[in-house]
Amino acid sequence: MVAAVPTVTVGGFSVSAADRQTAATMMIRAASERAGAGRPLYFTSINGEVIARARVEPDIETLFSAADQILADGQPLVLASRWLCRDRLPERVATTDLFHDVARLAEQTGTTFYMLGADEEENPKAVAAVRAAYPKLRLVGHSHGFLKGAALEEKVDEINRLAPDILWLGLGVPLEQRFVRTFSDRLGNVGVIKTSGGLFNFLSGKNSRAPSWMQKAGFEWLWRLLLEPRRLFWRYLTTNPRALYAILRYSE
Repeated sequence: MVAAVPTVTVGGFSVSAADRQTAATMMIRAASERAGAGRPLYFTSINGEVIARARVEPDIETLFSAADQILADGQPLVLASRWLCRDRLPERVATTDLFHDVARLAEQTGTTFYMLGADEEENPKAVAAVRAAYPKLRLVGHSHGFLKGAALEEKVDEINRLAPDILWLGLGVPLEQRFVRTFSDRLGNVGVIKTSGGLFNFLSGKNSRAPSWMQKAGFEWLWRLLLEPRRLFWRYLTTNPRALYAILRYSE
């Protein structure tokens, strides 16, 4: 089913040309069909920062290219596809939007979630917000993402016993991708793992989305910069030019 969706090469990555509704429906179907198949499907997303880092960090490219599906979590990728690629991406599929699309469908289908990520304060806040917004959603468990050693090993085994259809994994890049590489073989009862970056901090209310016009114009990164200039200024100063070059050079 995933293979049936056409892909577009943007910045050197093969990106699924799916709109949000298609991506959400596909996640629900894939999760129900895949659980118990030996290894969960691995869905992830890329933006300009990921593309930039992949040019200088070989491990990043390897981790993302191993995904069963890559979605475009960045409007600049959608805009670039219209000018540089044989086919175009229909729209941005931001994880912060996709989560709600999938949750609404999951209430109807009985699809189960597990939410792993964020810190000890933000994780329960995100879970409480999700339960309030989607009272019929079957959320079988949750945990913060700051686990190591034996505690992490035990948590992986617990998640597999609970057998969620979809594991939302919000550890940030590249920790969540490394988690998939290390533990996916031990999560055979999970249907789909969806890496989620900072999703939980948006669900909890800690972070706010950019105005819709900035999102559509591809300037959500600027909104984040205005909110956190000291943390993000140098990051964007280095990654944005590399991302632009990679998108221009490695899109088709």
